[in-house]
Amino acid sequence: MNKPFEFNQGRPLATARAGVTVTKVGVHLGAEISGVDLRSPLADDQFKVVEDALVEHELIIFRRQDISSNNLMDFGRRFNELTVHPFAPNEGKNAPELIKFRNDEKTPPYGTDVWHSDETFRAEPPMATILVAKEVPQVGGDTMYVSMSAAYEGLSDRMQQFVSGLEGIHDMKPFRPLFGKSEEERKKLQHFELMYPPQLHPVVSIHPVSKKKVLFVNPQFTVGINGMNENESRALLDLLFRQALVPEYQFRHHWEPHTIAMWDNRSTQHYAIHDYYPQRRYMERVTIKGGPVSGVPRADLSTVRRLKYVAPAGVDTHGGHKPH
Repeated sequence: MNKPFEFNQGRPLATARAGVTVTKVGVHLGAEISGVDLRSPLADDQFKVVEDALVEHELIIFRRQDISSNNLMDFGRRFNELTVHPFAPNEGKNAPELIKFRNDEKTPPYGTDVWHSDETFRAEPPMATILVAKEVPQVGGDTMYVSMSAAYEGLSDRMQQFVSGLEGIHDMKPFRPLFGKSEEERKKLQHFELMYPPQLHPVVSIHPVSKKKVLFVNPQFTVGINGMNENESRALLDLLFRQALVPEYQFRHHWEPHTIAMWDNRSTQHYAIHDYYPQRRYMERVTIKGGPVSGVPRADLSTVRRLKYVAPAGVDTHGGHKPH
């Protein structure tokens, strides 16, 4: 049974500092930021408010921000250097860090209608992602977010103890279908498989800033549990994946033109709803470099031993089959 939800009703929903207002819009994640204009660099004290809000609320939203692609990249670089997604459509040599999602009747959306944290197939997944809406459909096209720190807290104490120290196996499996069957395409795939081999990340990670424990497995990239057989691994992952489906942990964001959403990839997952096809939807995105995923100490498999049955005196331990 999930733990009861807690909400501090005595805490104000909106706070203001350095001219920046942060308004809580979701119980477990989500806040709107006002009082800033991202067409210009933020003052250091304003940036600190935004940075703190990202960690506290895990998802922050800016409205009425008619920014350029360069503005978007400059804002992202305030947090850390930008990363280049190896498979997403980008601006090539001019700006490989800038991803452009242009979806319409000729280019339907692909691969984002599943709960996931961005690029956990990397040794160091992004710390955050920023997405800005340029054109949105009249109906549909929302994005769902879920707090995986809340999802972890919703596990029973026994399950929290059981999964702490386990490692998930993360793989680039969703992108393999992008490659054809020709010899040249197979060589390309092999190149990327060598560049991005499967990674082990803790099932329960610890956020480097907030120190919250986070359930760090997702159905897009997590393919197994290290040290478990396939049946055990699949059963446990299915149980953990379902934590993202609890509505109370979620926030549904409705896009409007010039809206920006930024989420903490270390503590959230998201799901882009593909209900708007064949309407047009145009978004721009950058991802911000993260670091190694840390968690509680993992179990040393060499110290794990099967319990051996010790038969009482006089009991035939061979089950009636005597050795020859």
